[in-house]
Amino acid sequence: MKLTLTKATLSAAIAVASLSAAQLHAADYTFSFAHVLIEETPNGQAALRFKEEVEEKSDGRIEINVLPAAQVGGDVEIIEQIQMGLVDIGIPPTATLGNFEPRMQILDLPFLIADYDTMVETLDGEVGREILDTLNGHNMYGVNFWGAGFRHITNNDRPIETPEDMDSIRMRTMQAPIIISTYENLGANATAMAFTEVYNGLQQGVVSGQENPLANIYTMRFHEVQDYLSLTNHAYHAYAAVMNQDSWDSLPEDLQAVMLEAFDNGRDASRALTLQDEETIMEEIKDEIAINELTPEQRDAFIEASMPVHEEYEDIVTTELLHKVYDAVGIEY
Repeated sequence: MKLTLTKATLSAAIAVASLSAAQLHAADYTFSFAHVLIEETPNGQAALRFKEEVEEKSDGRIEINVLPAAQVGGDVEIIEQIQMGLVDIGIPPTATLGNFEPRMQILDLPFLIADYDTMVETLDGEVGREILDTLNGHNMYGVNFWGAGFRHITNNDRPIETPEDMDSIRMRTMQAPIIISTYENLGANATAMAFTEVYNGLQQGVVSGQENPLANIYTMRFHEVQDYLSLTNHAYHAYAAVMNQDSWDSLPEDLQAVMLEAFDNGRDASRALTLQDEETIMEEIKDEIAINELTPEQRDAFIEASMPVHEEYEDIVTTELLHKVYDAVGIEY
């Protein structure tokens, strides 16, 4: 009996000590980071790097629980949960955020940003900060812009070389009014569909085309169920890194600084990994899907065909903000 009691007492003591140690080293702040992407994508990898950096540089005071692959819902649901404080951090597309703050749609105007360098100067500069600040009234703190490259069009009908080639194609789009309007303006039949449902939608013929950056096209295997890839480069697929306002405000200044640095490094990693991936992706899929690239003349035709969408959304994104973006990207008005 004495030996048994001693063992029981020892076990209890170990359990209490372990619990005390766990409590001693428990994080002061635990944040959830939800997104719809699988972890193999550049942004999925960047989210994991963000987690590691925050936990390390905060000396364990902050814990980040990353929830990838739409575990808690699609982008719309994630944004709603961020607003309610059920999720703390997300990287939803700017187009989807446009359902909550109309001015966020401005970056998804077709053929607005011409190249990578222009994107960096615009999104990381003063005008980018002004766009992020439009989220202030929606219980979200906009931190910076991550991204997955420029979007391109795949479909099963024909190569896309002119605006007229879009006629009657059943295009899957994000649940984003400005993107739906873009394709309807070009004569396509736009259908909003959750990202996780696109492969089956294409395979079953519910839709015949879609638009995404190369990283998403490849990791979701869209090229397996599509005949044509047209490198239209028509919009930069920007993700806005956002955080629940109350969660952000709960942090002291030193931990906010840790988070900001990690957010910036996550942004840079997402872009760098995307650029590295794109060359490899093109080599991997070139024998599985017919690829065409727009000539400068063909791109000019698309720019001209897209201006009605810019005009349609000018009042929504505000003329003042639109002109600031035009100045940043070099568009005359």
